[in-house]
Amino acid sequence: MARELSYAQKVERSIIKTYRKDIWNPFIQACQNYNLISPHDRIAVCISGGKDSVLLAMCMKHLHKYTLIPFEVEFICMDPGYNAENRNRIEQNCENLEIPVKFFETNIFNVTASAGGNPCYLCARMRRGYLYAIAQELGCNKIALGHHLSDVIETTVMGMFYGSQLQAMLPRIKSTNFEGMELIRPLYCVHEKSIINWRDYNSLTFIQCACRFVDEYSHSADGIGDSKRQEIKKLIAQLKKSNPDIEHNIFKSIHNVKLDTFISYKQNGTEHSFLEQFNP
Repeated sequence: MARELSYAQKVERSIIKTYRKDIWNPFIQACQNYNLISPHDRIAVCISGGKDSVLLAMCMKHLHKYTLIPFEVEFICMDPGYNAENRNRIEQNCENLEIPVKFFETNIFNVTASAGGNPCYLCARMRRGYLYAIAQELGCNKIALGHHLSDVIETTVMGMFYGSQLQAMLPRIKSTNFEGMELIRPLYCVHEKSIINWRDYNSLTFIQCACRFVDEYSHSADGIGDSKRQEIKKLIAQLKKSNPDIEHNIFKSIHNVKLDTFISYKQNGTEHSFLEQFNP
């Protein structure tokens, strides 16, 4: 007689069964292709409360149980100042999904609200710094974030359209401020649409955006909002109607850069020009 699975086990099982092709295989592909996990790593899986980070936690939890690579995981949630509703939603989801998360309190939202300038940039830097510090205190050498393939694509296009640069989002980064620490993105090859499908299949509800500055996105008519990232998301969705391979092509392009066709490029902070080949 088959044993009855818990709710959390059913949700976890859906990742390797129903969404094996769309989520589990791309997750493993990213881990292997980019050497994200090594023997004896201790990885802090960072949970923000959204669908992406919770899926990442479930994938890492399953991998930890069944992989042949010996590594350890810590599940952490750095609270930047969530309202009571969002904090409760995160806690409830982690409890229902049997994710043993550790919460850490900060006042990041309050600081960025009064800082002026670019609050989003400051918030992102502060959150990243806190996550590294917390992970290091827990004896971890890596933090894992829930950025997915769609984030990678959108960031690349945004950089070109609004930043006047060709810049991608790496799947693995060495920290420059925390010695011996790295950031990894195990969902690097997973489409956001697949994550949405997994969420809806399991009737899961997550916070959409905890940031008080962009709370209106969650209440917009299309559920997308009007940020530059959402603008790019809409553009790519529109282009996909006439070119179904648009996302694949953009993603493939950052793996196939032809530096000898560029006017200039930067490497390790040093700018290089195509004119260097003509210098005597």
